[in-house]
Amino acid sequence: MNRIEGRVKVTGLATYAAEYPVAGMTYCFPVQSAIARGRIVGVDATRALAMPGVLAVLSCEEPPKLAEDADGELALFQSREVCYRGQLVAAVVADSFDNARAAADAVSVEYEPAVHDVTLSADHPGLYRPEVVNPNFPSDTGKGDVEAGLAEAAYTVEVTYTTPVLHNNPMEPHASVAVWDEEGRLLIYDTAQGASWARNAIAAILGMPAEQVRVVSRHVGGGFGAKGTPRPQAVLAALAARAVGRPVKIVLTRQQMFDVTGYRTPTIQRLRLGADADGRLTALEHVAYEQSSRLVEFAEQTATPSRVMYAAPALRTAHRLVRLDVATPSWMRAPGECPGMYALESAMDELAYAAGIDPVELRVRNEPETEPGSGLPFSSRNLVACLREGARRFGWETRDPAPGVRREGEWLIGTGVAASTYPARRMPSKAVVTVQGDDFLVKVAATDIGTGARTVLTKIAASTLGVVPDRVHVELGDSDLPDAPVAGGSMGTASWGSAIVRACEELKSNGKEGRADTAEEIAADARLARHAFGAQFAEVRVNAFTGEIRVPRLLGVFAAGHILDDTLARSQFIGGMTMGLGMALMEETLTDAEFGGFLRRDLAQYHVPACADVPLVEAVWLEEQDAGLNPMGSKGIGEIGIVGTAAAIGNAVYHATGHRVRDLPITPPKILMPRFQPQ
Repeated sequence: MNRIEGRVKVTGLATYAAEYPVAGMTYCFPVQSAIARGRIVGVDATRALAMPGVLAVLSCEEPPKLAEDADGELALFQSREVCYRGQLVAAVVADSFDNARAAADAVSVEYEPAVHDVTLSADHPGLYRPEVVNPNFPSDTGKGDVEAGLAEAAYTVEVTYTTPVLHNNPMEPHASVAVWDEEGRLLIYDTAQGASWARNAIAAILGMPAEQVRVVSRHVGGGFGAKGTPRPQAVLAALAARAVGRPVKIVLTRQQMFDVTGYRTPTIQRLRLGADADGRLTALEHVAYEQSSRLVEFAEQTATPSRVMYAAPALRTAHRLVRLDVATPSWMRAPGECPGMYALESAMDELAYAAGIDPVELRVRNEPETEPGSGLPFSSRNLVACLREGARRFGWETRDPAPGVRREGEWLIGTGVAASTYPARRMPSKAVVTVQGDDFLVKVAATDIGTGARTVLTKIAASTLGVVPDRVHVELGDSDLPDAPVAGGSMGTASWGSAIVRACEELKSNGKEGRADTAEEIAADARLARHAFGAQFAEVRVNAFTGEIRVPRLLGVFAAGHILDDTLARSQFIGGMTMGLGMALMEETLTDAEFGGFLRRDLAQYHVPACADVPLVEAVWLEEQDAGLNPMGSKGIGEIGIVGTAAAIGNAVYHATGHRVRDLPITPPKILMPRFQPQ
C-alpha cells in the first residue's frame, strides 16, 4: 500500500512545525552559555533591546514563571547556575529571524567560571549505581556465581569496548510555533514524537492544566528519539510568546541541536565471558559505565540485552553512572540495546575464536529455554531460525574460519555476524472510530515521524472493519485527539493499533461509534518475555595500505511478529541497518575537555552514511505467529534494525584483518595503528 501522505510530502504540501501560517509571527533566537560550569553574574541586554525589530530579551534577570518542580533541562532562566557549555542562558524575540539572531549576538553575559569535568572514565570517583535505568529496569541484576563460572571455564574472554557520544540528527530541525489565545490557552506546533506526552510535559512545566495546552505535530521529519520528549525550544517558544503577546517561532540551528536536544551517552563496557569445552557459557558479566548531566539523571539501559540473549548459569549485569558538566543524554534509536549489543556480540565473536567454534554455531549452542535474567517464558523467540536463514542466504558455509587470509589485490575481505534484539512493548492508548457517510474516521493522537504510521493504522482499521482502505481516514498528530503514547520504543503501532482494533470492534457491534481505552487490557497481559530478534551479516573490504573500509553487503534476517506492511517494514529495517553502519564506521561527537561542549557540531564534521556507503542492504523476515502480543500479532520494527549492525561490521573487520578494534567508530587510523606500534 502506498503511503497515504506520500503525495503531500513529495509535492511540498505537508505542513511541518515551522511552516504553519500564523498571523503576527515573531521570531526567537537563543543565547548559549560560553562556559561549561559556573555562575551568571549578569545579563546586559541594553544593546540588543536598542536594535531594529527587537521586542524582548528573556534571561535569569527577570525569570519567567514556571512550576517549582520543572525539569532541570527545561526550567529556562530559573537559575544563574551554568551546568554545561551551550546551555540556554538568554533569548531574544524580534520581528524577523535575522533581527533576532543579530540581537542575540549583542546580548552580553558575564560569567563567574568554575572548574569543569566533562570526561567519562571507568575509574571516575563520582561513579555511582543508579536505582533504575531507562525506562524502569533495575540497575544491577545477578544470578549464580560469576567468579566460579569463569574459574571452571575452558575458554574465557575479558574485554572492554567503548562507544562515543552519538547524535540523532533527524532531517527536520527541532522547531516550535507558540500561540496564546485570549482565554490563556496555549497552542504549540511542535516537532514532537508524541503530542499527548508533549502536552502533558509542557503543561506541567508551565504550571497549567493539561487541557489548557494543545500540541500539534501532524508531520515530523524524523526524530530517532531526539523528539521523544519536549526539548528547550518548545518551552522557550511558549515563554517568549507569553512575554511579547504575539505568536513566536523558534527553529534551532543544526549546531544548537547538538547542544540541547539530547544525544546517546558514551559508554565504557567491560565484559567477562566463560565457556566450557563445548562452547556453552559458564558465566557472563556485563558492566556499563555512562554519563549524565548535573541537571537530570538519565541512565541508559546498556547492559540489559545481556539479560535476554544467552543461557548462562552465572549472569551479572550492572550500570555505573557519573554526573558531569554536560548536557543530559537521552533516547537515540534503540537506546541501551544498540550500544549494549555492540559490546555483547563483539565479545561473543571473540569467544568463538578463542574456542575455535563457528560464531553462528556458538550462538545457537547458547540458546536459552526462558529469558535468562527473569526466567519468564518467551512469547516467541526465533533467533536460531534467523541465524540459520541468514547463514544460508549469505553463503556463510563458504567462509574461511581463519582471519586475515582472503585478499583481492590491496583489499582484505572478511565477513561477520551478530544477533539483534529489541523489546516488543505496548502502552495504553485511546482511539475513537466514527461513521461518516460511507466512510470511517479514526481519531488517535499518534504521531507519524516518517515511518508510515498513517498508512499502517489505516490498514489495521480497514482490516478490522472489513472494508477497503480507501474508506478509512485516520486523523493523528494532535493532542486534542484521544490520548496516545509516543512514537518511540518500537511500541507505536502495537499501542495505537490495539486501541484502533478495539474501537473498530465496538463500532461493528453498535453501528455508530467505537471508543477504546486499552489500559485495563494491557495491565492484564500475561507475564511473558516479549522481544523481537534478528541476525545481521556483514561483508567488508579493508584496504591494506590506506585502512579504508567498505561494506559492499549487509543482510538482516528478523523475527518480529506479523509484518503489517512489507514496504514500510523493509524501509525501517534498512534504515536501522544503515544507521548501524554509520555507528560502526563514522559517527562520533568529540567532547572538548578544555572548554567543555562538543567539537563536532554540524553535518560537515559529524559524518553519516550516504547512498554510496551502502551498495547492498538486504532485509528479510520470518513470519511469526504470536498471539500473546496484541490483536495484530505484531512486534515493533523501528529499532531492531540498528541493533547488532555495528558488531557484525566490527566482527567482519577482524575477520578481514586479524586486528580487533574495540573502540567505535572503526576508522582508518585504528586499522593502520598496529603496524606503527613497537612489537
